Amino acid sequence: MSQSNFSRPGAIDLSGLRKPAGAASGAAGGPGAPAGAASGAYVLNVTEANFQPDVIERSLQAPVVVELWSPRSQGSNALGAVLAQLSTEYAGKFLLARIDVDANPQVAQAFGVQSVPVVIAILRGQPVPLFQGVLGEPEVRQYLDQLLTVAVANGITGRAEPVGPAGPDADSAEEPPPNPRYEKAENAVAAGDLDGAIAAYEELLKETPADAEAKSGLARVQLVKRTQDVPADVRTRAAENPTDIEAQMLVADVDLMGGHVDDAFARLISTVQATSGDERNTVRLHLLELFEVVGADDDRVMKARRRLMSALF
Repeated sequence: MSQSNFSRPGAIDLSGLRKPAGAASGAAGGPGAPAGAASGAYVLNVTEANFQPDVIERSLQAPVVVELWSPRSQGSNALGAVLAQLSTEYAGKFLLARIDVDANPQVAQAFGVQSVPVVIAILRGQPVPLFQGVLGEPEVRQYLDQLLTVAVANGITGRAEPVGPAGPDADSAEEPPPNPRYEKAENAVAAGDLDGAIAAYEELLKETPADAEAKSGLARVQLVKRTQDVPADVRTRAAENPTDIEAQMLVADVDLMGGHVDDAFARLISTVQATSGDERNTVRLHLLELFEVVGADDDRVMKARRRLMSALF
């Protein structure tokens, strides 16, 4: 498996990872936790025995990010520390489940793991591939933000409960409390009230048009709303008519929600090249909105901006 974007939940058989009678849960730092394992309030060290309750069942409430690692891999330890740090920062928006593949080969086999580290998300019991290899904190954060957008689109808006002790540096590295400025919008998103969230973000932008966080939040929620009821024939329409801008923009939305960022950008840039006048401007603005969703500092956004400029001039 290569470093990859999101795809629809894969057909991975997890039925063999049911909890045997009497099996115990593996809270971070608890009995049986691997030596030197990353720790934190939202970190679990999972085994084959407790995979069902600690991963599958918890994924019904909030996303579970599964890190498949090995103590033989130096990269695994580095990535584990990054993921544990972010799990504390995100404060229950996802739960991190770390699985030592050497000690739990059945899990590794179920996921088809050939090398570690590998990171996979579980949403409503279904696996969603994220990435393979050691990534830096900014890149991991991008994958997590995309995952949370996908989770909201699938009606998963809960938060995980703390499952373990805070890491040794948790107090000194404690994040500031959430900005109350965004509380109304964030609460609406958590409640699944997309219209309420859109209205709240738009209200913030009326007050402060340059608010980058509000712009990004609004773009994310609008994307989720647009992709809730996608016509079954939209890809066919887009393929048959390259200048059908509504179909092209909706397919790009669906691709972005699925994590196929480059495909979404390339489609809209091609549509910009194939159109003119008001239609071209509509597509251009839609693409700029998708840039807000992914983030201005993302390499894929920077490359797409350059390609867009070339397409326009």
